[in-house]
Amino acid sequence: MSKGSEPGPRIVVGVDGSLSSKAALAWALDQARLTSSVLDAVIAWEYPAMSGYRFPVSVDWEDVAKRAITEAIAAVVGSSQPADLHRHVVEGNAAQVLLNAAAGADLLVVGNRGYGGFVEALLGSTSQHCVHHATCPVVVVRQTARS
Repeated sequence: MSKGSEPGPRIVVGVDGSLSSKAALAWALDQARLTSSVLDAVIAWEYPAMSGYRFPVSVDWEDVAKRAITEAIAAVVGSSQPADLHRHVVEGNAAQVLLNAAAGADLLVVGNRGYGGFVEALLGSTSQHCVHHATCPVVVVRQTARS
């Protein structure tokens, strides 16, 4: 990630393809425009934990993540992607990947919940972990009916 190598402010936004993360991406894009910031859109992927039987299905999880971030960005910005928007596909736990990406950033933006287990949760486990452990300010964007 940029981690301060580019001049000016830097915003990191977590993207997983969920409606909530698309709302976070839209908010982060607006904030980046207002503050002339570089925007790092980050998606994390990891091999699913499986126990018991091995499944004969071969899935390229990194490719799935690449497609998810590409589709999310296209859905939010269309074909006119800003030059200062950088996408990053990183293997690892989502919360830890976002915290690492946000090291040295001016702001971390996450959705209130993504594709996790408890859909009813007001704040997802990844966003909650980021709020408690980030070394920069964190904005949690709640998906609304319009986003």
